[in-house]
Amino acid sequence: MQFKYKTKPYAHQEEALQRSHDKKNFAYFMEMGCGKSKVLIDNIYWLWQQKLIDTAIIVAPKGVYMNWKNNEIPIHLPDDMNPDIYLWKANATRNEKRKLVEGVSKRDKFRILIMNVESFVTKKAPGFLESFTHRSEFLLAVDESTTIKNIKAKRTKAIMKFGATAKYKRILTGSPITQSPLDLYSQCAFLNSKLLGYDSYWSFQGRFAIIKQQRMGSHSFNQVVGYKNLDELTQKLKLFAHRTTKKEALDLPNKIYTTRQVELTSTQQEHYESMKKTSVIFLEEGEMVTAPEVMTRLLRLQQLLCGYLVSDDGETVELANNRIKVMMEVIEEMEGKVIIWSRFRYDIKKIKNELSKTYGSGSVVTYYGDTSQEDRDSAIDRFQNDKDTRFFVSNAQTGGRGITLTAASNVIYYSNDFNLESRKQSEDRCHRIGQHKPVLYVDLVCPNTVDVHIVKSLLQKDKIANKTLGEEVLEWLKISEQKN
Repeated sequence: MQFKYKTKPYAHQEEALQRSHDKKNFAYFMEMGCGKSKVLIDNIYWLWQQKLIDTAIIVAPKGVYMNWKNNEIPIHLPDDMNPDIYLWKANATRNEKRKLVEGVSKRDKFRILIMNVESFVTKKAPGFLESFTHRSEFLLAVDESTTIKNIKAKRTKAIMKFGATAKYKRILTGSPITQSPLDLYSQCAFLNSKLLGYDSYWSFQGRFAIIKQQRMGSHSFNQVVGYKNLDELTQKLKLFAHRTTKKEALDLPNKIYTTRQVELTSTQQEHYESMKKTSVIFLEEGEMVTAPEVMTRLLRLQQLLCGYLVSDDGETVELANNRIKVMMEVIEEMEGKVIIWSRFRYDIKKIKNELSKTYGSGSVVTYYGDTSQEDRDSAIDRFQNDKDTRFFVSNAQTGGRGITLTAASNVIYYSNDFNLESRKQSEDRCHRIGQHKPVLYVDLVCPNTVDVHIVKSLLQKDKIANKTLGEEVLEWLKISEQKN
């Protein structure tokens, strides 16, 4: 098949599209950074060209779904399609609600509806979807499909029920197995339960899991103690899934950049608005504003975005936030070792605790100002040579220079500092001689905040420190104020 592309695909993306373009059900098991979103968009465009669909529903987690509207679709969808794009929000404004209602009856153009997966636990979303897709031929895609791996979860049941009415279905994830091979069942059953050959989760479990009866006092229960027939499972998946890892996708660029959005909690939002307005007044009215004063205000805003406030007397007040949760979701999508850079030692300790709790205390090492030289040497050695040590958590000021961390090809910037040199140096800890894979860099950002502008400036190689005495910071604050 010949396809029309807006952006030229890599060879592995073209192969995935060739395999999937006309299939009723297909899984893109493509590692983060391999461009599975583009493949889905190209597939939607082809199905529209063939007059096989008139609507697409894209379901994704909160930290991902806005990226489809703001980046993936505008970048990759050919302009001649010119669809109407609708965004489902739990806290939609009056105008946004009005547009959604109009989308139910407006059928003169192709429609794309983007929803967050969490909305499926509500009563409103499924009802709206039924009206939106009534008498339409639609494709339903679930991005990061491990969000429906729990067969007992309410949202999994709701999505599977709604999926029964879709003409075409797609799932996308870099790591379809996060805990065990049994994670595959509900993801594949969403596509079609016949694909794996088992209509029941329990019969699927009986075929591929080793069950042992355990006793605890007078109570007995069955426990999964191992797995079997995995070669058979692999062969079944090959019939309807395309797998690509960064290692296999040799045509990828040396560095791959992406962002993951972190939604502010209501408490964070309230504090951020207050602090932002104060900063705007300070910058507009201050006659002699110095660079250190501006940087301190940016620092306080950034700490707030990470989930805590620091008072004038140095007391730290922690706020409810989603940053670590999103980081853990990103890690679930990654294979292999991961470097995590965070500006603040407070966060480094929190990150270490969360990783230790989930993956074991031996899975993580830290490297920052309080780390002794002996422990620093040990941390590098363990990360480079011990297969069980998966995470290296550091700040760029301490760990960003002079060390080699080529065991990792995944990097998460939990938070950035404002120093371009620190960013460039920290990126190159794993992107250097000895690295044989493309390196993926993921920045965690809170939308409509200075987070976005800081990352954008760093990636555009702008020197933020040089802008602080001009109008740049004030412009950042005012832009985010208008968007909010």
